[in-house]
Amino acid sequence: MTGLTLRLELRRSRTLSVGLAVVVLAYGGLIAAVYPILLTNTAAIEDYMKLFPKEFMAAFGMTGSLSDPGIFFTTYIGSMLWPIVAAIAAIVLATRPTGADAEHGWADVCLATPLTRRRYLGAAIASQLVILGALALVTVLGVLVVGALVGAGFDGGRFLAAGGVMWLFGCAMAGVASLVAVITLSRGAAAAVTAGILIAMYLLNIIAQIQPGLAWLGGLSAFRYAGVGALIDTGTADWAGIGAFAVVAAIGWTLSLVLFRRRDLLP
Repeated sequence: MTGLTLRLELRRSRTLSVGLAVVVLAYGGLIAAVYPILLTNTAAIEDYMKLFPKEFMAAFGMTGSLSDPGIFFTTYIGSMLWPIVAAIAAIVLATRPTGADAEHGWADVCLATPLTRRRYLGAAIASQLVILGALALVTVLGVLVVGALVGAGFDGGRFLAAGGVMWLFGCAMAGVASLVAVITLSRGAAAAVTAGILIAMYLLNIIAQIQPGLAWLGGLSAFRYAGVGALIDTGTADWAGIGAFAVVAAIGWTLSLVLFRRRDLLP
């Protein structure tokens, strides 16, 4: 029954999944194709970047040269495209089983079968893991494949490791969205809270970069640990901070399962 429910969740998510996959694949491929051109014009681009304050550039992940693969990937994908794609996928998928379905009464239909609440929500969580992982993988593969075709020389292992960090970042958002959806039984409320937290963390990270006196605020932002520039360029990363994504996701999903077992489905 759980396997059947998982397949149903994946089937319900195929339009969203395929649509987002096409976006990240096309965008990633286009950006990778431009990389060799950027390399040949590195000096001119760096002269242009010197026109902006260093704090402003750091706020958008450009703390080095765009000719560095990690800075390049972080600037155009890691800190711009992926947070948006992951947020859309995480919020839509995580709020559907206990938010949208409960609001429309569809959850009652599923739970009228021998399927338990734990397995019903567990299958939905499993689908979130699979889809977010697939999107992160497609994002990285699009860059790697086109990069190989144009001779960019990207390190496949480090880029795939970066994809793992991106996946955990998305899972953390899904865990939070799942928990809020169970508590409120409202897709709108859960989406607003999750998006609000994400935007607040993004702003905290920018403020921390722009104002040295408020640098401590960066430690409160998930974007501080989601950066994959150093991981791609040097193979180093804040693994403790990255591990926090997995902890947040696990706590959010576990509490969702516990609370949903006794939750009255009437908002």
